[in-house]
Amino acid sequence: MKYPLDRRRMVSLTLACALMHGGVALAASKSAAGAGIVRAGAANVASPDAPDTQSDAGSAEDMASAPGLDPNADTGGSVQGDVADLMQLIHDGGLTEMRTTYNGGYGASLFFHAQSMTYYVALFQEKHFWRVIRTSDQGRAESIYAGFARQTAQLADVEIRRTQLQAQKASIERVIGESQARAQRLQADIEVARAQEAKVADYQRQTQDETLALRDEKDKAQAQLRQLQQQVLQLQRQAEAGLPGNR
Repeated sequence: MKYPLDRRRMVSLTLACALMHGGVALAASKSAAGAGIVRAGAANVASPDAPDTQSDAGSAEDMASAPGLDPNADTGGSVQGDVADLMQLIHDGGLTEMRTTYNGGYGASLFFHAQSMTYYVALFQEKHFWRVIRTSDQGRAESIYAGFARQTAQLADVEIRRTQLQAQKASIERVIGESQARAQRLQADIEVARAQEAKVADYQRQTQDETLALRDEKDKAQAQLRQLQQQVLQLQRQAEAGLPGNR
């Protein structure tokens, strides 16, 4: 009777061991499967990020290769964006005007935004912003401002020369007008003088003619007077003839 009992115990122990080994294997397989799932999930999570990184790199390359754009410049945006930013800051009163140079209708200004410690250098014409550079480097801002100031002097040369020529032309035209007015006055005086001279000449001729006529009349009257005096003398002699005292 002992042997069958021992056999049953041995069978039970064998089954228990088998069950234990099977459970460990199943747990190990489940753990491996879970790890595989985790690794697969991590790969799936990481893979969508790869295209984004490539896209960002491509955008940086596009910006670097675009003409007129310096990816290393600290302007913080396009020129139009800086212009709009500067105009808004001026409108809001958030800037300090540090330097300004005027040459003709052109000018350059250096502004400082204290809140962001940013410098704005602007080139403008007739109060319209032309170029705006934004930088946080004071030395670079001063250098750009000096360059813009020199540029305004060069740009204004033609405008200043035009203004000077316009002033000279206006002065010459004014002198021409004054000379023409003077010439007209002199011409009027000459015409008056000529008219008066003609009148004087006519008067002189008329007076001369009258003088000659009066001289003739005087001579005739003088001759007539002498004739009458002689006639009176003869008549007086005739009247006194034969009177005492007459010889």
